[in-house]
Amino acid sequence: MAFDNVCKALAEQYPSQFAQWLLGSEVSTIQVLKTELSLEPIRADAVTLLQATNQILHLEFQTTPESNPPLPLRMLDYWVRLYRKYRCSITQIVIFLKAIDSEEVKVEQLITDNTIHRYRVIRLWEQDPSPLLANTALLPLASLAYTKQPPILLEQVIDKVAMIKEPRQKQLISAYTQILSGLRFDKETIHQIFRGGIMRESVIYQEIYQEGRQEGRQEGRQEGRQEGRQEAEQNLILRQLTRRFGEIAPELQAQIRALSSAQLSLLAEALLDFSEMRELENWLKLNSSILL
Repeated sequence: MAFDNVCKALAEQYPSQFAQWLLGSEVSTIQVLKTELSLEPIRADAVTLLQATNQILHLEFQTTPESNPPLPLRMLDYWVRLYRKYRCSITQIVIFLKAIDSEEVKVEQLITDNTIHRYRVIRLWEQDPSPLLANTALLPLASLAYTKQPPILLEQVIDKVAMIKEPRQKQLISAYTQILSGLRFDKETIHQIFRGGIMRESVIYQEIYQEGRQEGRQEGRQEGRQEGRQEAEQNLILRQLTRRFGEIAPELQAQIRALSSAQLSLLAEALLDFSEMRELENWLKLNSSILL
């Protein structure tokens, strides 16, 4: 699912920020270990080693509790693999993204005849949004946190995104926020808030708008080079998909070539987890219309 892929990308790009949020302490040295134990049929979403404390943080992002094998068994299986290899403290956390009225999202352990395995569960819709709003890396998750007024919370997230100074980071965080907010808001609401009055009326937006006008001529000169890079990225993604699934249907190729640069970056990460053509089709349906 694209939602899971976005969270995986965030956790891999900002492991220290996730560790600080979830463990409540500053993390200076950290190593991403995700690919070291990617064995079928169970694959982890994010695994990092906190070198200073010799502790592993294992994260799983879920939109629903349904899983095959069952989620508690997956957590035990992965704990055993990690402990066998690293022999250190392991903190496992399952983060449920979408509000679901089910007792299964409250399960925090596996109990069998002679084994009890426990892990932490975070239901994002119950979490205080303040720590998420205060951390740039966690802004995409903030729109799913606890609130009695979801649209206002999304507006707060957007204002925080607008304050990001580094253009590439702003583009990616904005894209991730729009995708994850789709778990709580309909598409029209997301488009309206992101491109509607709330952004145009903010002081930050006005500053960005004025800067954009001043830089327009310079960007125009660079546009040709940017288009060339984007076409190269399109061709690379199509080659990767062709090698994995065979010939790509013309209509799917057209959808891929219509993606923005930010969307292409997301697809380049997401396709690593695709196992069949249907996953590509579903990803395009979900992401093609999102404004980046």
